[in-house]
Amino acid sequence: MLEISEIFNAAAVLKGVARKTSVIPAPKINPEADVYLKTENLQLTGSFKLRGAYYKISQLSDEEKAKGVIACSAGNHAQGVALGAQRNGIGAVICLPAGAPISKVEATRSYGAEVCLVPGVYDDAYARAVELQKERGYTFVHPFDDPKVIAGQGTIGLEILEQMPDVEAVVVPIGGGGLISGVAFAIKTLRPEIKVYGVQSSGAPSMAASLQEGHIARLTDVSTIADGIAVKEPGVNTFEMCNKYVDEVVTVSDDEIAAAILALIEQQKLVAEGAGAVSVAAVMYNKVPVKGKKVVCLVSGGNIDVNTLSRVITRGLSKSGRNYTFSIDLADKPGQLSGVCTVIAAAGGNIISVSHERINTSAEINGCTIRIELETRDNEHIAAIREALSDKGYRVLN
Repeated sequence: MLEISEIFNAAAVLKGVARKTSVIPAPKINPEADVYLKTENLQLTGSFKLRGAYYKISQLSDEEKAKGVIACSAGNHAQGVALGAQRNGIGAVICLPAGAPISKVEATRSYGAEVCLVPGVYDDAYARAVELQKERGYTFVHPFDDPKVIAGQGTIGLEILEQMPDVEAVVVPIGGGGLISGVAFAIKTLRPEIKVYGVQSSGAPSMAASLQEGHIARLTDVSTIADGIAVKEPGVNTFEMCNKYVDEVVTVSDDEIAAAILALIEQQKLVAEGAGAVSVAAVMYNKVPVKGKKVVCLVSGGNIDVNTLSRVITRGLSKSGRNYTFSIDLADKPGQLSGVCTVIAAAGGNIISVSHERINTSAEINGCTIRIELETRDNEHIAAIREALSDKGYRVLN
């Protein structure tokens, strides 16, 4: 299906079109490993998808180009196809899930593509794109299950080997599997000793389930903040390639993804979308065996909606122990709140807000419940504040 020469050809075609993104150190992501980031979130269009989409379009015949192209996407492939079509002077229609982030929809339109919003998730958008392709004769550009698209994504594998020849493990996000298929094929063909790990959201583990069951599995539904990898069913080609070239596929939770996004912002000054941060989450939370190894996390995209980013930061702060709300039962008399605040201040907590409830069935008749939201350093700091409050005789409910 795919030869390594195709990936080298794709690299030649993409030279001067796609950026050769940097590999940068990220020592705080996991102190037990030597961690680096392949920053495809800084690629043109904000995602690796430009590589596969542009290469596929560049290889079309004149007749196929004349008909125009159609694609379906959660957002990033859409932008890659739109830009690829624009650069090649051909028309493009993109079917996106109606719930795709507004920023991705508008970015796709900005490259001159016609956008068709479809109710549901990626798979629903795919079905509509297939219908339109049959009706109007467009050339279909599949987001992941196409050898040319996979070859384009595989150029990232070539770059990683060139930029970091002594890499021991590469961690890659998985949605439909096109990215990891290309990267794993390139790396395993040239350097079979290097480990390649895939990461999915626990709310959309289609490839993980398929590999575990030994055949392509279709999920009934998906739910994750990583909208770029919310795919119900992997491709035929990508399933076979992952089965052959990928060492292990793991999953991470939405809370872990949120914490990884926050870590990238604070530690690396990088903005990643949920799909782009799953590789970092897997290394942060030791989901893959990289202790003592030189590992590259592929940060696949940075197209996160600003409103989503705000919510993700809040979740990330909570997951990493940077924000916590204590509920405390108190006697309803003067000085009680002051005493609690004194303990918290002495322990180094910063109070953000306080709410006070007298009507509470769990409290004593002459008691009340207060909820105090704090800025904290980490989960150990939270535990220390809880212990300090308990030592002073306060009843901490959570």
